[in-house]
Amino acid sequence: MPGPRPVLIVDDDEALRGTLAEQLAIDQEFHTAEAGTAAEAEAMLTAADRRFDAVLLDIGLPDGDGRELCTRLRRHGLRMPVIMLTGADAEADVVRGLDAGANDYIAKPFRLNELLARLRAQLRVFDNSEDAVFTIGPYVFRPSAKMLLEQARNRKIRLTEKEAAILKYLYRAGGRPVPRQILLNEVWGYNSAVTTHTLETHIYRLRQKVEPDPTAARLLLTEGGGYRLDPTPAE
Repeated sequence: MPGPRPVLIVDDDEALRGTLAEQLAIDQEFHTAEAGTAAEAEAMLTAADRRFDAVLLDIGLPDGDGRELCTRLRRHGLRMPVIMLTGADAEADVVRGLDAGANDYIAKPFRLNELLARLRAQLRVFDNSEDAVFTIGPYVFRPSAKMLLEQARNRKIRLTEKEAAILKYLYRAGGRPVPRQILLNEVWGYNSAVTTHTLETHIYRLRQKVEPDPTAARLLLTEGGGYRLDPTPAE
């Protein structure tokens, strides 16, 4: 199954942050980081070596309004889903939050199962949007466009639908190896006519496209009876 997805919880209530972090980690679907102020959150979200797939953002922060932080994040070009958590649930507050760039708005107190359902829904939408962008080695990967962009050389690499699906699934595995049969089932579905040889052929073609030396793979590795994507290989 895909690796845990990184979520940033931004709230000045330390107890609430801890509860949310604990609950989100139960099924290993998400792993979390926490911030208690807008400044701390902004530094974490804009750091070059950090990645978050979603943000749970309180409006009332000690050093500012969460809606203003959301506006700044969008100006930075950050497009991951932002779900606002707040006790202010009047229509005008909801509208202000959405106008600031939030994807959803949940009033406190909220039911955890509802929050999880909305978070998953927003991630599904995001993963299939033009805004979904992942970094894999020297490439910027846009799954919806089925394209890798090597910015240093201004080179575009077109991918087939299956190649894009393979890269996306391996990326979501968080650096862990995915067995061949699982990857096959996830990308092609439970189709008895498709064999692991089909997968191996696609992996071979992918390596021809993305590896500087396909005979000594550094990004798309064979490991643990399957394949592993190393999005940040050592130089």
